[in-house]
Amino acid sequence: MRASDVTDTPKATYAAAGVSITAGDEAVEKLKPWAAKAQRPEVLGGIGGFAGLFQLRLDRWKEPVLASSTDGVGTKIAVAQALDKHDTVGIDLVAMVVDDLVVCGAEPLFMQDYIAIGKVVPEKVAALVKGIAEGCVQAGCALLGGETAEHPGLMGENDYDISGTGVGVVEASGMLGPDRVRHGDVVIAMGSSGLHSNGYSLARHVLLDIARMPLSGHVEEFGRTLGEEMLEPTRIYAKDCLALAAEAEVRTFAHVTGGGLAANLARVLPEGLHATLDRGTWTPAPVFQMIAQRGRVEREEMEKTFNMGVGMVAVVSPEDVDRALAVLTARHVPAWVLGEVTRSDDGATALVGDHPRF
Repeated sequence: MRASDVTDTPKATYAAAGVSITAGDEAVEKLKPWAAKAQRPEVLGGIGGFAGLFQLRLDRWKEPVLASSTDGVGTKIAVAQALDKHDTVGIDLVAMVVDDLVVCGAEPLFMQDYIAIGKVVPEKVAALVKGIAEGCVQAGCALLGGETAEHPGLMGENDYDISGTGVGVVEASGMLGPDRVRHGDVVIAMGSSGLHSNGYSLARHVLLDIARMPLSGHVEEFGRTLGEEMLEPTRIYAKDCLALAAEAEVRTFAHVTGGGLAANLARVLPEGLHATLDRGTWTPAPVFQMIAQRGRVEREEMEKTFNMGVGMVAVVSPEDVDRALAVLTARHVPAWVLGEVTRSDDGATALVGDHPRF
């Protein structure tokens, strides 16, 4: 190679390689107002530090146990990208994390997010963080920090993915779990807001590929467009579960996500006990019926893929059923008796009966 060849070569820059530090800085400025809304008094410092600081108030707990959870949103993001609407999937992200934390009785303290994006568009990043901050407000936790990484060449300009990690705390003596569950306990269902954030690969395949339904098209059964139905944010149960545990004898919770109702409830039942759940106690939302019919999806496949209208369950003492239902009703959470816990050798959770009008 001649020296003149090197001299004639344009000077390489980070921007020429596809990464704009200026756009990143602008995105930070635009997201600051939203992040500021998701705060707690224990947070120290502000946006811009290398680490988020949270002062754990040890005077509140005798034996604090920290709980952590990490999750993402999955292919629901493809719907947000197709509609160019990015301010709700952040709520889904928070829901998937904090509603796992609360299963053991932990109070969510803070979240941290990670956004990987093909090209930083400040308005898009700010919209994503707006949703995450709104989710944190609903959950009562702080948005302690995050990272936005621009990945040209690895992702398309319009592509992105988000993930998050949350930390909560629970008193050691108040931890919920399988060891508390007893024969005769009652399973209470809490209604979902729709698909939540699971099963979107199947839902998109059926509704968009097989049925060829447009996301912008109005669907009479939904009373809104298909896109609006599919982007309905995941219900955040964290505050409701904590309120319920404070007022009633809750043995454990189960967050109904991937794997469905039976599989997730089985995770919190001890050996020798199982739950029998009655499908006749609720009717799944129309979106589930539409997926089943348009895709000819069998019931077993539906029930292990989707929440089918139940996003969280509580296992409670039989003496506290009425009180538990009253607490949830007062908090505007759809709730009903779903089944009971009994002795069993196989430990499997059984769904019996048929859904009304499904």
